[in-house]
Amino acid sequence: MSIQNVTANSGSTPIIIETGKLAKLADGAVTVRCGETIILVTAVSATKIKEGQDWFPLSVEYREKAAAVGRFPGGYFKREGRPTEKEVLTARMTDRPLRPLFPKGYLYDTQIVGTLMSADGQNDPDMLSINGASAALMVSDIPFAGPVGAVRVGRINGEFIANPTHAQRAESDLDLVYVGTENDVIMIEGAGNEIPEADFIKALEFGHIEAVKLCVAQKELAAKVNKAKREMPLFTVKDEVMEVAYEVAGSRIEAALYTPSKVARSKSVNALKDEVGTAIKAKFPEATPFEISQAFDYLQKKAFRVAILDRKSRCDGRGLGDLRQLSAETGLLPRSHGSALFSRGETQALCLLTLATTQEAQEMDGYTGGDTSKAFILHYNFPPFSVGETGRMGGMNRREIGHGALAERSIAPVIPSTEDFPYAIRISSEVCESNGSTSMASVCGGVLALMDAGVPIKTPVAGISVGLVTEFEGDTLKRYTTLADIIGSEDHFGDMDFKLCGTREGVTGFQLDLKLPGVSHKIITEAVHQARELRMKILDVMAACIASPRTEMSPYAPRIETIKVNPDKIGLIIGPGGKTIKGIVAETGAEINIEDDGSVRIYSNNPEAMARAKQIIMGMTREIGVGEMYQGRVVTIKEFGCFVEVLPGKDGMVHISELADFRVNRVEDVVKQGDLIWVKCIGVDEKGRVKLSRKAAMKERDEANGNGAPAAPAPAGAN
Repeated sequence: MSIQNVTANSGSTPIIIETGKLAKLADGAVTVRCGETIILVTAVSATKIKEGQDWFPLSVEYREKAAAVGRFPGGYFKREGRPTEKEVLTARMTDRPLRPLFPKGYLYDTQIVGTLMSADGQNDPDMLSINGASAALMVSDIPFAGPVGAVRVGRINGEFIANPTHAQRAESDLDLVYVGTENDVIMIEGAGNEIPEADFIKALEFGHIEAVKLCVAQKELAAKVNKAKREMPLFTVKDEVMEVAYEVAGSRIEAALYTPSKVARSKSVNALKDEVGTAIKAKFPEATPFEISQAFDYLQKKAFRVAILDRKSRCDGRGLGDLRQLSAETGLLPRSHGSALFSRGETQALCLLTLATTQEAQEMDGYTGGDTSKAFILHYNFPPFSVGETGRMGGMNRREIGHGALAERSIAPVIPSTEDFPYAIRISSEVCESNGSTSMASVCGGVLALMDAGVPIKTPVAGISVGLVTEFEGDTLKRYTTLADIIGSEDHFGDMDFKLCGTREGVTGFQLDLKLPGVSHKIITEAVHQARELRMKILDVMAACIASPRTEMSPYAPRIETIKVNPDKIGLIIGPGGKTIKGIVAETGAEINIEDDGSVRIYSNNPEAMARAKQIIMGMTREIGVGEMYQGRVVTIKEFGCFVEVLPGKDGMVHISELADFRVNRVEDVVKQGDLIWVKCIGVDEKGRVKLSRKAAMKERDEANGNGAPAAPAPAGAN
């Protein structure tokens, strides 16, 4: 196959897609280039299915190579290891818009692999991964109803820009990933700095215009390659099997689905499923588990859609636009620095907040540019008991990483800067019950925990999910309705899960998942406005629980005091090999963080430890001032006088003539090594040598204690 390429002029830097040069044994392979960032994306699909296969095994992988930025990987083995959070999130973002565009019943093992080959530190490869995956499928023989175009939308000074660089993103108040077909939106994801809904909708419209350019380019590339799509049998359920399912459960499935409690509902539905399976097997012994499962699933979907669209009735009895019952509570856990429990129906998130020094900020590899550390972290944990099941406990899966990232970026815009609140902040969201929208419960619970801990957030954030139920005649949308605050079954049987977070002023985070091959901007606009109305109600409930951040922090949270020193003194505080600062930490028990600008932050929940650490550091970094009084220790005795350490590591000489207001023959007649004495600085010569006087200090102190004598100034180095 000859080398073919196309160019899409989306954003300030053209995106070039090329095929026919690399990975020619894959079913489809492209490189996508923006600036000097280059990614290779391949698509391969099996021609046979595994025995017993009853689901579509699509896997999307994304990997970044250290060589792409001319580095050795860290670690002992010097090779790339487990996927980073960035790689996992990019893979998830690539997967979601592709999945709805494969034919129904296509169950062949399919894998998309994106590999970062070059990174210029300015153009992020995540958009290239999505466009590359779509393009690789388009030039392959794999059935795919694409293409999709992906574009990042930023906004600087009120102007939308396509595919901003990392430098531009730092100035932007919007980070929108928009993925669309030529006609509809299929996925959005990102965050904003309280973007008003009207502006958010305009950003979607701008994103679609840019995404279409990438769709057109991919279609042009596919036409150049001109590779016919393979014709493979699709796995669907026979009408006869469906008829048996109708006969057995058609009149009872709705009652089972509308059992109020999730646990009871699950038992009723499973009992019917077993009954349907037995009846189908009796009439069609050759029926596969896949056919039985699909027939029963179809029954549930049909009953669900009839109830929603015809009778406006939901499984739990709510109206289409109603929220589930809400509750919020703070201060549950005495030792956590902040804690909150947020419940929405049968969804429950217990959020724990921990404060630490900024040294605990999470460090990231940063191969592709952008931030290399973050001081605010939200971790989402979804144990199997939250859905009443048993399961494997261990490392985080992709879903947990994705949900945590969504909640984190939705709250991040209201987190104070480390300059205003110099702490690292970690929220751990422990999902205790799950029946839909646990990530949105994590947002609400996380914000409540922040306020419970006394973190001065700008304003509260809440999140809600809006669903969608549609009915089509052929390819034409006949009717639809949106659903407020969807539960698990409505997510499963419905067509959309649109999560939207924000404050009373605007949007801070969002994520759209579809089971449809696209949805119109009209529907998305309706969902955006509905989500805002629901969000105001949730914020009211949260405000009734805790209206503003507490003024007092937990007694177990570290306190902080910041002092400024001359940046030239940083090395003195740290000492050779960190010996000095380690000694201060060992002596006081306080944690110390030093910034390059000379900001020294002392963390401790012990006031005495903090005061002592502050005293040591200030003493080390202060200069001895002429005219100031000090209490110091005699460190060396000489015939002509003695040396007195008045500040840590800093001393001066008291000449024998300045020891007393009488003639001193021997220094030892007045002071001995180790004595604490008061001295006054009477001069510093051109070489920086300090002249001290005990005689002048004694005179000044005597005057301060005399009748009507002015009080002596507070000693600069006194303990």
